[in-house]
Amino acid sequence: MRTDVEHFLCTIEDGIATVALDRPDRKNPLTFESYAELRDWFRDLHYADDVKAVVFASNGGNFSSGGDVHDIIGPLVRMDMKDLLKFTRMTGDLVKAMVNCGKPIIAAIDGVCVGAGAIIAMASDLRIATPEAKTAFLFTRVGLAGCDMGACAILPRLIGQGRTAELLYTGRAMSAEEGAAWGFHNKVVPQEALMEEAQSWASRIAAGPNFGHMITKTMLAQEWSMSIEQAIEAEAQAQAICMQTGDFERAYTAFVNKEKPIFEGD
Repeated sequence: MRTDVEHFLCTIEDGIATVALDRPDRKNPLTFESYAELRDWFRDLHYADDVKAVVFASNGGNFSSGGDVHDIIGPLVRMDMKDLLKFTRMTGDLVKAMVNCGKPIIAAIDGVCVGAGAIIAMASDLRIATPEAKTAFLFTRVGLAGCDMGACAILPRLIGQGRTAELLYTGRAMSAEEGAAWGFHNKVVPQEALMEEAQSWASRIAAGPNFGHMITKTMLAQEWSMSIEQAIEAEAQAQAICMQTGDFERAYTAFVNKEKPIFEGD
């Protein structure tokens, strides 16, 4: 998987990709270019065997301040409908790429996490935050609807319909304490322990059955629109596929020999 990106930071080590927006002086806003490059990178990630998990990190004490006021919002005011729809579809494509990339994503959230930054955290599989993390879906604050980049579909599944409505209508910040109590954050850790914790979770995931993780992520997304009967059948088929993998046999052999299984992802 490539790390020669231009509009965000990216490193890969021991099967873990760590990415972060790279404008800490402005609390890491997104631009047209970083949106597009992130979208393309996550699309390519689906085919990358060298990456087992992703940490989407904060930078300089903040996660992301969302769309850049000068580089994005200003130009949007002057666009016609065709170009506006092209932009909103591109931002939605970033979320779809994250959901469909086949790799578990851990958001390590510190400080400001608002607007499109909050959406990126929402679209991740797991979220670890610091007590300083403030997450806000600010779209109504700039005269838009709260239904941006899948927020009205995904956020209620994380924190419930009523809490989602409160955040989307008011645009107020959700504290780290609220986020943990509501189920948005999986864990809150001290600021100095954030990356160590996120990398630890990523390492544990990367050491697991990676084909199985891919199937798990796929089914978590696909079963939203299934009936219970459809979901049970889909999971039966998915699990039968996983039972053909080498990792399933390795786990059995290790169990018989009273050893810890070493997964190889096939």
